[in-house]
Amino acid sequence: MSVKIRSTNMLPAKVNIVEVGARDGLQNETAVTLVDKIRLINLLSNCGLKHIEAGSFVSPKWVPQMADSDQVFAGITQKPDVVYSALTPNLAGLERALESGVKQIAVFGSASEAFSQKNINCSIAESLSRFEPVIELAKQHNIPVRGYLSCTMVCPYEGEMKPEQTTSVANTLFDMGCYEISLGDT
Repeated sequence: MSVKIRSTNMLPAKVNIVEVGARDGLQNETAVTLVDKIRLINLLSNCGLKHIEAGSFVSPKWVPQMADSDQVFAGITQKPDVVYSALTPNLAGLERALESGVKQIAVFGSASEAFSQKNINCSIAESLSRFEPVIELAKQHNIPVRGYLSCTMVCPYEGEMKPEQTTSVANTLFDMGCYEISLGDT
């Protein structure tokens, strides 16, 4: 079997890296102190990264490690050429993010019904309905919204995902106003 490469011009001129370790990397770990979170983010900023997801405005009941995200945003040294974003899955989270001066947010959904139910306790359709007012309010405040989509290829509960399902959810997030969709094989 031979594979033809049509053109290397299809590759982008640059790649944007969104560092999510301060949020995704710490949210399931044992509690990390506020001072250490701030230090980590400041060190990441000094590495030349241009986009750092610094926290998550979610329920402290479900993700206690992110309960201090407002304090993290208040404590970090924000460089003018770095975007510091936060995951905000609902209106309450967005309100807290706005109060904290967050300039960009992200919403998190799944291409898998089973993963959506187990991770955020609702169907894909329900999760998208929940995101609508979040994205609308963010747009009213000129806050760009990035969309996360998990289980884009394989789901630990459903197995292999159909590309059409992933594409459908990604297109819906884009149509709702997400400027970018991050595809993850969570």
